[in-house]
Amino acid sequence: MKIGIFAKTFARDSLAATLDAVRVQGLDSVQFNLACAGLATLPEPLQPSTVQAIRQAMDARGIAMPAISGTFNMCHPDPRERAANLSRLRNLAGACEPLGTRVITMCTGTCDPDDMWRRHPDNDTPEAWSDMTGCMAQALQIAQDCGVTMAFETEVSNVVDSARKGRRLLDEMRSPHLKVVMDGANLFHQGELARMPVMLAEAFELLGADIVLAHAKDLSHDGEAGHQAAGTGVLDYDLYLSLLRGVGYDGALILHSLTEDEVGPAVAFLRGKLQDGTSSVTR
Repeated sequence: MKIGIFAKTFARDSLAATLDAVRVQGLDSVQFNLACAGLATLPEPLQPSTVQAIRQAMDARGIAMPAISGTFNMCHPDPRERAANLSRLRNLAGACEPLGTRVITMCTGTCDPDDMWRRHPDNDTPEAWSDMTGCMAQALQIAQDCGVTMAFETEVSNVVDSARKGRRLLDEMRSPHLKVVMDGANLFHQGELARMPVMLAEAFELLGADIVLAHAKDLSHDGEAGHQAAGTGVLDYDLYLSLLRGVGYDGALILHSLTEDEVGPAVAFLRGKLQDGTSSVTR
């Protein structure tokens, strides 16, 4: 596995400076966000020259882009909001190949109209599931048209808030363009942390064959947890990494939910854990 990071971890005034900061940390793999290039995460139509400039900046520094962020609220209560975001998602998807990536990360959303990462009591209703899957079906048509993969993650605040619902979504969509971002810190509703080994194992049993990206962060408590840097909380990283290896995952392990000052210790933590196991690791 290769250690990578959210490019947005580094707040700089230019794309070049952001990418230079990634390399200073000894990293060469990022989950990219167009915000790092002064653009919207879901952009208006992109000029080919803009896309080319981003790709050249990445290539010049030897930085790979295993995924790009395309998150929006797929269950927003206003259908016009969902439609507008789907239109911009097509712009992003069309730019993926020249940018050097084929994976767009997604958020299954929430009925909260203001914060796509905040739980809402209506998230468990059939109506919310219908809104989300209707939006996802349109996103997957975009993915098919553009030759990319949409990757969602289980998140306790979203409509897909468990591994079982993640499996349900995959089974209902039945699309080769829908895959999973695995994040071990996102699985635990309030009161479930004591069941960590069982729940991690279940998540990999249900979703392991569909993982295309893995995240690396930590948590101090279950429920709508305040996430934190890998190695600073209670996530069982020995088990998490063992399960990733067990399903044959050898892609990027993307750090996020950390400050720039925490990057060095988090990279060292992951490197140590990976070297303790059977997988090879590169910076």
